[in-house]
Amino acid sequence: MKYYKKLTGAKCYLSTVAPDDAEAWTRWFNDLEVTAPLGNEAYILTSLDKEREGIEHALKSGAHMFSIVDLESDMAIGRCLLFDVNLVDRNAKAGIFIGDKEFWGKGFGSDAMRLLLDYGFNLLNLNNIMLGTFAFNERAIQCYKKVGFKEIGRRRQARIIGGVKYDAILMDMLAEEFESVFVKPIIAGSQVSQ
Repeated sequence: MKYYKKLTGAKCYLSTVAPDDAEAWTRWFNDLEVTAPLGNEAYILTSLDKEREGIEHALKSGAHMFSIVDLESDMAIGRCLLFDVNLVDRNAKAGIFIGDKEFWGKGFGSDAMRLLLDYGFNLLNLNNIMLGTFAFNERAIQCYKKVGFKEIGRRRQARIIGGVKYDAILMDMLAEEFESVFVKPIIAGSQVSQ
């Protein structure tokens, strides 16, 4: 599988999603350990054909969706995206997951999220990026705080899994709170070389 480096971090890079990603996505979206923290993906059935259609739609529609690719192996390990992009009010929602569990807890999620934020704030010129997670998803909450997201609210008992009720946590970040890790250094380097 050939990936293309759109934005590069310390551990991973973001590449346009590719039709061949469908097989990994199908595997990940059928793994409850991966999907339970995400939301609706936990109880929506998926197939290889459905994931192929989703990728084709994302490519045709110009969705802001990326494969997260390990720098060392050039292997896709997850996916991230900006959705509900509003270019008038300059805001969007973010989503991310690391599907390959061998890469959990090793900083790939925070590295990929910084790249996605850099894309949103410095290429799409967004001002506010928001995301949501569930109170039981401590790993994600710590990742988002590490990157700079702040909690802006909770929806109480918004997710019920196995008879247990969990709050949904909303977090956001403003462009002025983010320091570019990739885009601005490239632009600064271009100005110096001219």
